[in-house]
Amino acid sequence: MPEGLIIKALSGYYYVLPDAPGADSVQCRARGVFKIKGIMPLVGDRVIYETEESGEGTVVQILPRTSELIRPPISNVNLAVLIFSLVEPDLNLTLLDKFLVHTESSGVDAVICLSKLDLLESEDRVLSCGFTIAEIRSVYEQIGYEIIPVSIKTKEGVQRVRDRIQGSISVFAGQSGVGKSSLLNAIMPRLQLETGSISMRLGRGKHTTRHVELLPLEKGGFVADSPGFSQLDFMQIEAEELGKSFREFGSFASDCKFRGCLHAQEPGCAVIRAKQEGRIAGHRYANYLQFLQEIKDRKRRY
Repeated sequence: MPEGLIIKALSGYYYVLPDAPGADSVQCRARGVFKIKGIMPLVGDRVIYETEESGEGTVVQILPRTSELIRPPISNVNLAVLIFSLVEPDLNLTLLDKFLVHTESSGVDAVICLSKLDLLESEDRVLSCGFTIAEIRSVYEQIGYEIIPVSIKTKEGVQRVRDRIQGSISVFAGQSGVGKSSLLNAIMPRLQLETGSISMRLGRGKHTTRHVELLPLEKGGFVADSPGFSQLDFMQIEAEELGKSFREFGSFASDCKFRGCLHAQEPGCAVIRAKQEGRIAGHRYANYLQFLQEIKDRKRRY
């Protein structure tokens, strides 16, 4: 039976791109056994499928995944391009850190794009989050993340993003209205994806992308646009694992006094000491404590 790649999932159908060069995608259903086992095919899955006389097909096997993201739901991604606008909507560092926790826990590398650079009167402006662009870059680049400021209007940063995603399977993710589809249009003008405006009353964007779909790149690889959203939970992450998703904690955690330290209020915690000494950013540690409490509250509800 043939193998292929799920490039789109929509209304219960999975569109599988065969491995055969030049072949068109095959519209497939999934076998009922997947639902019984609590398994759902995802965009990005490599699958084995069988075809019918009608030309449609059935996904019969999902091949092992190298990575899996819950939101957006996609598998086998090498790179997540996290797009956060500096203004309209205002930069949300708490949501950014949530995205980074999810990419880290899934083993997916991340690049942070700071969009709408042209809407700032000055790059020295203090943003609503309390930091300048330079200060944000300093914090996250020291942790080990690549930061790319982007302006669709001036094209600044667009080529850097285009070069970064070539040859990989990447996903564009972020809240509504930050310019994901606009950036994709700038990188791949032939797409002409629908873009939306910002609701000034709500301060957030309208959803223009309604499903996850892999789009082929000219020089190899795929990129996925995804629906925007403003909420992200921690259903798949336990309290004991959260600290591992904060990269900067790693070099200090091994020196904590107690094994299994949650870095909250334990005596002899090297992470707390590093934060007090200014070696861990205060807002990152505050977000860690907030996420830890969310996970604990979730366990109480269940």
